[in-house]
Amino acid sequence: MKVAVTGADGFLGWHLRVRAKALRPDLEIVPVAQADWPRLAELVAGVDAVIHVAGINRDTDEAVRGGNIALAKDLVAAVNGTPRLVYANSIQVGNGTPYAIGKAGASDVLGEAAARWGSSYTDVRLPNLFGEHGRPAYNSFVATFVASAVAGETPGSLADRPIGLLHAQRAAQALLDGLDGSGVVEPVPHETSVEQVWETLAEFRSVYGGADVPDVTDGFRLDLFNTYRAALFPAGYPLALTPRGDQRGRLVESIRSHGAGGQVFVSTTNEGFTRGEHFHLRKIERFVVLAGRAEIALRKICTSEVVSFEVSGDDPVAIDMPTMWTHNITALDGEATTLFWTNELFDPHHPDTYWENVRPSV
Repeated sequence: MKVAVTGADGFLGWHLRVRAKALRPDLEIVPVAQADWPRLAELVAGVDAVIHVAGINRDTDEAVRGGNIALAKDLVAAVNGTPRLVYANSIQVGNGTPYAIGKAGASDVLGEAAARWGSSYTDVRLPNLFGEHGRPAYNSFVATFVASAVAGETPGSLADRPIGLLHAQRAAQALLDGLDGSGVVEPVPHETSVEQVWETLAEFRSVYGGADVPDVTDGFRLDLFNTYRAALFPAGYPLALTPRGDQRGRLVESIRSHGAGGQVFVSTTNEGFTRGEHFHLRKIERFVVLAGRAEIALRKICTSEVVSFEVSGDDPVAIDMPTMWTHNITALDGEATTLFWTNELFDPHHPDTYWENVRPSV
C-alpha cells in the first residue's frame, strides 16, 4: 500500500514514519513535508491512502482557525478520490478555541470528501503528546520540562493540574491502525499531573550518570526516560565510568540499574568487523568497551547525519543508544571486547530490533 504522510517533517510525522519503517514494511511511505506543499498534487498522485498529520497550532487565532481548514481543502483537491483517509485530530475539538474550531473544520472537510468518494475515513482524536525530539516551547510542556532538566534548571511555571499524556509512538500506532478502520478513535492517555512529570524528570537527572540508570520498569517512566535521553544526545555522552584497581587487577562498574536488572552480555568483535546495524523503538541499550578500541556510530532514522564516538577499554565509558537511532560498533586496531546491557530480557517473538545500516550504501 502506498501511503502519503503530510506533516512528515514534524514531530508526530517523524514518529509515524519511524514506526511504519519498523512495523509496517508493507507500506510505501510518501513523505510530504511543509516545504513540499506546493508539490502536493504531484506527491499524492496514485497513493492508496493519506495520513494527514500536517496542521497549524502556533500562530494568530485566524491563521490557526482558518489554516487547518485550508490545509484539509488543499489535500482533498490534490487527492480527489483516495480510498482511505486518516486524520490526526485533537481531543480539544469542541472546546471553542481557534485551534479546536480549525481542527474540527478540517475533519468536516475530510469526512465529507471521503463520503462523496465512498472512501473510509478515520478521525483519530489525540490527547497531549510527548516523546523523543519534541521541540521545547512548541510541541508540549514535556519537551520544555525536558530541556530544563537537561540544562540543570527548573521550569519557570509549575502550576499543577491533572493531565493525560500519550507517547508519540502510541499516537503513531493509532494512526497506522486507522488505515484498516473508520470512524472516531480516541487513544487512551496515561493520567498524570504537571508536577509529577517534573518530579520524575528531576529524579532522572539526579540518578542518571556514570553507571546509574533510574527505575524504568513502568511503561510511562520508560517513555519519559527515553524522551529525556534523546534530549541529552549527543552532547551528554559518553558517560564516564570509574575504574578501580589494585595489585589484583581492575574493576569497572558499568551498570547500576535502579529497577529491573534486564540482560547483560559480553562479546568480542574482530578487527574491521561491525556489529549492530539496527534500531529500537522502546528498549535502552548500553555499550561499554572493556578492551581494545572501537567506533560506535549512530544515525537518527529518516535523516542522513552520522554521529560517531571512538572509545577505548583503556578509558572505559558508557554510551546508551537513543531510541529510533540505528547504531553499530566496529572494532579498530585488533579485537574489541564489549559489554552490552539492555533494560529488558530478549524476547525472540517481540525483539524490538529493526535492521537498518547506519551508513546506507549509495
